[in-house]
Amino acid sequence: MIFIILSHHLIRTPMQNENYHLGLLHFVHLLVTVDGHIDDRERAAILAIKKEENISDKVFHDFEMKAESASEPEIYTDGIAYFAACTDEEKLAAFVHLYKLAEADSSITNKEVRFLLYGLKATKISFEDVVLTAGMSGK
Repeated sequence: MIFIILSHHLIRTPMQNENYHLGLLHFVHLLVTVDGHIDDRERAAILAIKKEENISDKVFHDFEMKAESASEPEIYTDGIAYFAACTDEEKLAAFVHLYKLAEADSSITNKEVRFLLYGLKATKISFEDVVLTAGMSGK
C-alpha cells in the first residue's frame, strides 16, 4: 500500500509490483513464524494484507508452497532480493505492514525486534519513517 498525502489527506493505493508482493509475503512469513508456528490471529492478518494489497491467489499460493520447505535464512535472503527491486515507497509500505503486525501483538519478542531492525537496515528504510507513516495511515 502506498501512502500519498494530498491536501492533508492520506490516500492509500494498492501496489501492483510482484516484487513488492513477494518481498512483503516473505517478511510477513518471517515475522509471524518467529515463535515457530502461525496462529489463527496471525493467519487472519496475513489474509487481510493479501486482500488489502491485492496479492493474486497464484502469487500467494506459490509463496505458501515455497515457504513450506524453505529455511528462515532462505526466506530472509529472498525477501531482501525482492525488496531490492522495489521503490523506496514500496519498501516503506511493506515495513509499515510489518510494524503494525508486530505492534498488534501484546508481546513483541527480541527476535521480532532484531528481524525488523535488520530488515530496515538491509533495505535502507528509516524506522522513524515507518512509525510516522504507520501513525498517519490510521489503522
